[in-house]
Amino acid sequence: METSNRSSRTDFILLGFSDRPQLEHIISVVAFIFYIITLLGNTTIILVSYLDTQLHTPLYFFLSNLSFLDLCYTTSIIPQMLVNLWGPKKSITYGGCVLQFFFALDLGATECLLLAVMAYDRYAAVCQPLHYTVIMHPELCQKMVLIAWLGGLGSALILCSLTLKLPRCGHREVDNFFCEMPALIKMACVYSKAIEVVVFALGVLFLLVPLSLILISYGVITQAVMRIKSAVKWRKILNTCGSHLTVVSLFYGTVIYMYMKPQTSTSQNEGKFLTLFYTIVTPSLNPLIYTLRNKDVKSAIKRILWIKKWPAKS
Repeated sequence: METSNRSSRTDFILLGFSDRPQLEHIISVVAFIFYIITLLGNTTIILVSYLDTQLHTPLYFFLSNLSFLDLCYTTSIIPQMLVNLWGPKKSITYGGCVLQFFFALDLGATECLLLAVMAYDRYAAVCQPLHYTVIMHPELCQKMVLIAWLGGLGSALILCSLTLKLPRCGHREVDNFFCEMPALIKMACVYSKAIEVVVFALGVLFLLVPLSLILISYGVITQAVMRIKSAVKWRKILNTCGSHLTVVSLFYGTVIYMYMKPQTSTSQNEGKFLTLFYTIVTPSLNPLIYTLRNKDVKSAIKRILWIKKWPAKS
């Protein structure tokens, strides 16, 4: 236990893809490109949703939160990853590792709940259109977003405290490109049934329950859409709902595969590439999915650019 306490004050080594040095430069370039896309895309959605009054609706309030969340998530991971890939050292301080670990858990759990909230918003918009503004009033939207953020914070505190208490017996090598829970658990020199049970329980609460609510919401939405005869309304519903379902599939598919199966059953390389996908690729695709399939966002961007180019004459 003394060894564990002493090792907790030393730097960790992020192995990343050091076993495949020929891929490191390629991965670093790809990660850098996707990071820039993530920054530009999500910042654009936040600014457009704020500047254009026609987008001051619950949907874009939730979407702005999702974009802000993705910005925070990628920024907590990718810069350190690029430093390690481009530099000779692949270390991270104990404090930096703890922060990475905490924010990854916090923001990941928050996104699970936020996607479920967005599904409920789509249900209210499609199935209760006449009462939509009454149901999704600003106070309710703010409370749901607050619950999502606090829920993510609570789960992160629980898992972070349990994982960091595991004895590492001097082990310093994290077999991933950032401090993620599966890699940190594998560093432990003892098997903890308790933490596996807690991870599974929180996985059900933050992954399977929200996903079930999303599927139920879209089951009801599908029934409502089948009764709509207007082709214009059909396309509008399919655009907004299709975008959300695409994001849900990308996010939940990889995360459930990573966290809901026993940690020992996921190979090291498989886990790294899956982590790379939902850490780097998914956050960059979210703004593209919503803007390419959403005429409201594209129209808002055009209006803002037009106003900047041709300011109103006094």
